[in-house]
Amino acid sequence: MDLGIRGKRALVCAASRGLGFGCAEALAGEGVDLVINARGREALEVAAEDLAARFGVSVQAVAGDITTEDGRGAVLEALGGAADILVTNAGGPPPGVWTDWGREDFIAAMEANMLAPIALIQALVPGMMQRGWGRVVNITSMAVKAPIPVLGLSNTARTGLTGFVAGTARQVAGQGVTINNLLPGIHDTARAAALDAGAAAAEGITPAEARAAREATIPAGRYGTVQEFGAMCAFLCSDRAGFIVGQNILLDGGQVNATL
Repeated sequence: MDLGIRGKRALVCAASRGLGFGCAEALAGEGVDLVINARGREALEVAAEDLAARFGVSVQAVAGDITTEDGRGAVLEALGGAADILVTNAGGPPPGVWTDWGREDFIAAMEANMLAPIALIQALVPGMMQRGWGRVVNITSMAVKAPIPVLGLSNTARTGLTGFVAGTARQVAGQGVTINNLLPGIHDTARAAALDAGAAAAEGITPAEARAAREATIPAGRYGTVQEFGAMCAFLCSDRAGFIVGQNILLDGGQVNATL
């Protein structure tokens, strides 16, 4: 299927690896030129060179912390203040229990997983509206649908972003701009490996045993792949997805047990 976005320009955040890289890879495969961002310069530049070589698109790497004003300023400068596609993404806050966290922990989580995506939306969506076409995809979490007790900081911040999108998406859809959220379950990424290692240490088992136990809770019986995730992201960013507005789409292998 031709997604109709060849020649468009996208900003993909946290794109040096994991789900962000999967999204960047899928968009590059559709002929989309990219500005990609992550904190680690070396891994980001490797990713940029790889994508440009494989897909023949322009890929500009901008290293920096997207959760800061300076980091956002750098990517917006590289874009010239305009993009057709925005994929927001940032690493999740650390696990714990509700008694572990104080006010500053919640503020840090909201800066990364709520306020940074909102700032990018506010910076780029007006231009999309003026041009009559745009796509925004926010990578959030299945925790928005089914809160995960040990990820309370993430539950809080990502749900706040979801509320913002619910209203905003319906205000901009008439100008050809869609905003949607992708809610990943467990995918085979470094983040999943870190969570498995933490569970293994807490339970006195091996990381492989921790992974197997978590896979057993997923109806699909496995972790998702970044390629599967990227493919869904590319579709939501496509010209074919203009009637999908303000939705929260689970990619979780059936882990969230809900009818609606």
